[in-house]
Parts: sequence; C-alpha cells; structure tokens
Amino acid sequence: MATCVVVPGTWCIWYILPEESLSPHRDGIAKLIILILLIVIDGFLVLLQRGNVIRFPTVHPRTSQNQFNQLSRAMATTLTSTDYNFPGQTSVYHGKVRDVYDINNDYLVMIATDRISAFDVILPKGIPYKGQVLNQIAEYFLDSTADIVPNWKLVSPDPMVTIGTKCEGFKVEMIIRGYLAGSAWREYAAGAREICGVKLPEGLVENQQLPEPIITPTTKADAGHDENISREEIIAQGIVSADDYAVMEDYTRKLFARGQQMAAEKGLILVDTKYEFGKRDGKVILIDEIHTPDSSRYFYAEGYEERLRKGEPQRQLSKEFVRQWLIANGFMGKEGQQVPEMTEEFVNSVSERYIELYEHITGQPFVKADESDLENRIAVNVLDALRQIER
Repeated sequence: MATCVVVPGTWCIWYILPEESLSPHRDGIAKLIILILLIVIDGFLVLLQRGNVIRFPTVHPRTSQNQFNQLSRAMATTLTSTDYNFPGQTSVYHGKVRDVYDINNDYLVMIATDRISAFDVILPKGIPYKGQVLNQIAEYFLDSTADIVPNWKLVSPDPMVTIGTKCEGFKVEMIIRGYLAGSAWREYAAGAREICGVKLPEGLVENQQLPEPIITPTTKADAGHDENISREEIIAQGIVSADDYAVMEDYTRKLFARGQQMAAEKGLILVDTKYEFGKRDGKVILIDEIHTPDSSRYFYAEGYEERLRKGEPQRQLSKEFVRQWLIANGFMGKEGQQVPEMTEEFVNSVSERYIELYEHITGQPFVKADESDLENRIAVNVLDALRQIER
C-alpha cells in the first residue's frame, strides 16, 4: 500500500508506492482508488497544524523507498539556521553559534545550533549533535555552579535550547587562563611578554601551567574579531564600571576554580575558558554558556607531565584541533584566505570529539536526541515551556 511521509525541512510530502502496487492483482481495485486519490491531491496538500495553514508541494508518487531512505540520511543531521516566530517575540539575534530570541524583553530563548566557528568565521558545514552537546554541557555547569554565582537559566526544555532571564549584557568576555596555550602561547612565542595588561615571566613553554590563573579580557564584537583589552582600558573607556568589573573578576575566578575541580574529578584539566556576564535589577549575572568545548580548552590529566617534558602536543578536548587543522590548511581567518574543504570524515571526527568531551566532563553517556523532525521538535518544546513560565 502507499505510505505518506512528511519530510522535515523540505515542505514536501513523499508518496512511497511500491512497484508491485501498479501490477494486476486481485485487490487491484483498491490500489486503483489509491492512485486516483494521489492524482486528485497532486500539486498541493493543505495541512492544518496548530491553526496555521501550511502548503506542501507534492513530489512524484513513484519515489522508491530506497530513494527516500537516501534523502532522509542526508537531511536532519544538523541545524545550521533557525527562523522562528514565537509568541511575544520582539527580536532575534543570530550569533556565530547560537540564535537568541527575545520574548517580551523579559526572557531569552537561546538555541544552540550545530554551526561551528573558528577565527571568528562561521565554517560552511554544521557538526552533527554539536548544538545538543553545547547546550547540555552548559546546562550541567550552570546548575553545578548556581550556588556560587547567580546565572540566567530558568529551564532547558529541549536538548538544544535554554530559556532564561534577559539581562543587559556587558560588552566584554572574561577569559581566564591557567596554562599557556592557544592564542596566548602564539603571542608569547612571537615575543609578547604582556597580554591584556598582564605580565608574563620569561622561559615559559607551550602548555605550561602558569604561576596563577590570569584574566585576559576581550571586547565582545557583534561582528568581526574580538580584541584583547586590559582591565584598566575597560574601566577607563566606561565599558564596565570599576565596581561591576570587580564582581565579574571575582565570579570569574570562582567559576574557574569550580570548573577545574570538576574537571580534575573526571581526569581532565580545565586549561582556559571564557565567561560572559550581564546585569539585571542591579545585580551582575552569569549569562550564556560555560565550560563547553566552544568556550573552553581541556587537557587529559594522564600523561600531561610527560608530554610537557618531551615538548609533545597535549591530548586535548577542545576546538583547538579545529583551529590547528585550519592553520595546517592555510586558513587563519585573514582576508583573501579560503576555508578548506570540510570532508565528511573531518566533520564526523569533530562530532565525535564533542561527544567525547560531553561524556568525559559529565561522566554520563551521551544520548543522541531524535532528529527526525528537529525544527518542529524545538518549536513545540519552546512553546510549551513559555506557556509554563508565563503562567
């Protein structure tokens, strides 16, 4: 018999009609009726969904099951863009990775997409399950640090979504480093002995632990590159008041200490990370994600000292290996450079790294969410959560 399947993201209905249904058979009359019905509705099928009329152009009824399966495997694996219109929505901000919907200027719906960025450039392909990993790690750490720092989270109604209180965000990212790695090492290796107003001693080597964690803030750019900036410049330029900055600095150190402790319990080293803060009702609040592979760098504790002594690269769980792959292929986000081709093998390896980090840092197995109707799943879960919040 014929099967009618809604293909998410394509606005299409596929009619799967086995070949044998077209041959003479004793129940041929019933099958003829099915064919007539398909022809009658061919062109457009009007579906009623939650009171909204949606038109789906139909596809040829002779599509085979094999063709449909091939198409299904190629679809619904990544979420790289969203375009919702939630009740009470006043605006939407599409960031490098997250899409943030403002609801009545009171709440934010933050959707962690599968986009990936490096050198402040959004790469052309999404990473399967990356959004779920980011959102669920952030949820884990927001809940685990709420006793020491107030945060914006109210609820996570979907594996890729967090809803929280809207705050007036500070235009500064608080980056804290316990080890000399990543961009800090590249600057140091190039001769810099001061980063964001913080002086560094001579004789350090890559991935070496610093005498104490240092805070190296950056400006938070709406577009383009974030820029290093010192504490003194932030206050002098009026970006953040001295009092608010002192609170942000204190919260940053407390969060990093808690993150390092939790990582150590799982055999990991939290090398560096960033935090963002906002203000609501006169209070400084932690916002956005924390301790995810997009905002943090982790080393495996096992073998760290031996690799450091031998000058070998550390085994790490972070986005740094993506940056290194781009650098090795001639891309650092500079004008005129082209992003190298992201092969299926490379994309899958990045996905596996993200899942590996989730399982290591949380100590829990990663459960892949059903992606068969990804966009609709998110919409339904967000709408239900907003109704609960606004009651």
